[in-house]
Amino acid sequence: MKLTLGFSPCPNDTFIFDGMIHNKIDTEGLEFEVVMEDVEALNKMAFQGKLDITKLSYHAYAYLIDKYVLLNAGSALGNNCGPLLISKNTYSQKEVDQLSIVIPGKYTTANFLLSLAFPAATNKKAVLFSEIEPMVIHESAQAGLIIHENRFTYQEKGLRKIIDLGEFWEQKTKLPIPLGGIVVDRNQPLEIQQKVNRVMRRSVEYALNNPTATKDFVRQHAQEMEEEVMFKHIKLYVNDYTVDLGEKGREAVQTLFDIAWKQAIIPTSNLPLFIAEGNGI
Repeated sequence: MKLTLGFSPCPNDTFIFDGMIHNKIDTEGLEFEVVMEDVEALNKMAFQGKLDITKLSYHAYAYLIDKYVLLNAGSALGNNCGPLLISKNTYSQKEVDQLSIVIPGKYTTANFLLSLAFPAATNKKAVLFSEIEPMVIHESAQAGLIIHENRFTYQEKGLRKIIDLGEFWEQKTKLPIPLGGIVVDRNQPLEIQQKVNRVMRRSVEYALNNPTATKDFVRQHAQEMEEEVMFKHIKLYVNDYTVDLGEKGREAVQTLFDIAWKQAIIPTSNLPLFIAEGNGI
C-alpha cells in the first residue's frame, strides 16, 4: 500500500523519516510517496486534503481534527526549544502589542504561542521562515518570530531576544512545549493508522540508535547549515517524546488545545486528538 507522506527538509524531520522511506526498517508492506516542503506549505496541503500522512504544526492541526488524527510517534516536543521573538532594537514585552511582527506562517505553532502570550499583537505578516531575520535586520519589520536553527545563530547577526515563547509556555504550564506532530488521514482504516504509527516509531528508534546512518540524508537537505548546528537542531527536537508522546506528552498537547479553546483562539472539537491505542501502539 502506497501513502503520500509530507515532511520538511529540516534536520529533525529528515533524521526521523530516513529509516522508513529508505527501507532501513520493517515498513509492514507500506510504501511512501514523499512530499518534502516547508512546514507551512505542508499545513496548507493538509487543509486541501492532499496528504495521507504529514508533519503538521499543532496550530494547523486544531483546524484539521476532522480530517486527521495524531500519531503517538514522531512529535516534536521538548524543553527550552520554543520559538523566539527577536528584534534589532530593544523593546519591552509591554511594547510587543504595538510592533509589526513577521511570523513563519499563520498556522504555525510559533504563531499559536505568540497569540497565547500576546493576544493583542495583531500587526503580523506571514513570510517564509528564512526571510524573517533579514526583514528584521533591514527594519522591514520591528520584530520577528524565529524557529528552527535560527535560535542558535540570531545573536551573531546583532539581533536581540524579546521573549522565549518556550519559556513562557513552560512557566505557565510546567509541561514540555508541543511544536509539531505527525498525523494520518482519519478516514484510513484504524489498522492502517496503527500500522503507520508502529512504522513511525520504528523509524525514530532506528535514527536514535543509528545516528550516523542517517547523516547523508540529513546533510543532503540541510543546505548550508554547519554540522554542529545540524546536530544541535536534531538533539533539540528529537527525544523520548518523539518515540512516543507518553502520558506527559499527551497532557502537554491536550493542555495546549484546552487553553486555546478557552481563549477562542481555535475552533472547538469533540473528536479525539490522539490515535486509538492498539497492538504495538
